[in-house]
Amino acid sequence: MHVPGPADVELAADRLADGIVTTPCLRSATLSQLTGAEVWLKFENQQFTGSFKDRGSLRRLLELDDDERRRGVIALSAGNHAQGVAHHAGRLNIPATIVMPRTTPYAKVRRTRLLGAEVVQEGRDLAECVAVTEQLIESRSLTLVHPYDDPFVIAGQGTCGLEIFDQAGPLDDVIVPVGGGGLLAGVALAAQARRPDVEIVGVQSRHYDPVARRLGTATDEPPVPGPTLADGIAVKSPGAHNLAIIDEHVREVLTVAEATIERSVALFLDIEKTVAEGAGAVGLAALLEHPERFGGRRVCVIVSGGNIDARVLASVLLRDLVREGRITRLRVEADDLPGSLADVTGIISATGADVVEVSHQRLLTDLPARRVDIDVVIETRGSEHTADLLAALRAAGHGVSLRD
Repeated sequence: MHVPGPADVELAADRLADGIVTTPCLRSATLSQLTGAEVWLKFENQQFTGSFKDRGSLRRLLELDDDERRRGVIALSAGNHAQGVAHHAGRLNIPATIVMPRTTPYAKVRRTRLLGAEVVQEGRDLAECVAVTEQLIESRSLTLVHPYDDPFVIAGQGTCGLEIFDQAGPLDDVIVPVGGGGLLAGVALAAQARRPDVEIVGVQSRHYDPVARRLGTATDEPPVPGPTLADGIAVKSPGAHNLAIIDEHVREVLTVAEATIERSVALFLDIEKTVAEGAGAVGLAALLEHPERFGGRRVCVIVSGGNIDARVLASVLLRDLVREGRITRLRVEADDLPGSLADVTGIISATGADVVEVSHQRLLTDLPARRVDIDVVIETRGSEHTADLLAALRAAGHGVSLRD
């Protein structure tokens, strides 16, 4: 097994110079104030396909010989890797086949096809797609472009680290999302090439934390089975090449909770006006959950991707408003008479709150027959504003309670 080294990352930077975006790396004054660290952000969500995966995909494709280019490549992916391979294969006139599960959201399938790849949808999940991929490799003599367990892919991902060290100046830590481990391993090699004194810190969701457990830095609780917003790093078995590098060069992989990942996605949009997918937001989540680890340090967070489903993003933003107390559901008691609803909404309007949703509840209630519960979802400026509204409704003679 050939394990890449720092020189491979430097070579990758030369080979990729004309094919990828040198993404911005900027200091965030607001996030620095919020977290207690000096925070720099590496915006890999500004790559052409919205993810750092552009780097490793292109580096691997550039190593194909003429015969391999003619036959074409294949990748197994339901997300960012698929688009990275499709994009660069199209630019280089290399036929690309992408195997995706039947459950892959249509938007991802459509984007991959628009980039010029043939999409084969088989199997319920990625595990079931492995056999299909192997059959296509055999029958068509295709070359596999692995999403993370490949020396050239690792070196390509490491070019992100080289850019960080050129752009951000002296750093104490670089915080890296960890799934298959390609980005973490690559950045660790970049640090050995340029800044061996910088600590490279990985981050995983607590639902998928195999690397943190390997290094002994996971929480005591076993991982919670189930879906994660950080689906881009929901990998059970990281790559062998990557683990060899991580074991040597990385001391710490932290884990973060789903609620913190959600909050981080919302903060990126609210504060930085940038879209981060769940996997791209775990670095900020680590700063929020581990202030004692990073407080007072100069830290760069890699925003590894921004490809999040629009409906999921909308749900995350609305849930964040609920957590902040800016969206609240009330149950108001009123007489079941014409004008009662207008009275309630008039009070809400007079306090400066906004009605998002309203419904009458006449059947599933213990109130007398001539009384009605009015369920109102409202948007306010926060918990203090909500408290003022509750006081105004009660002063007008309405019974009112907060609802879960």
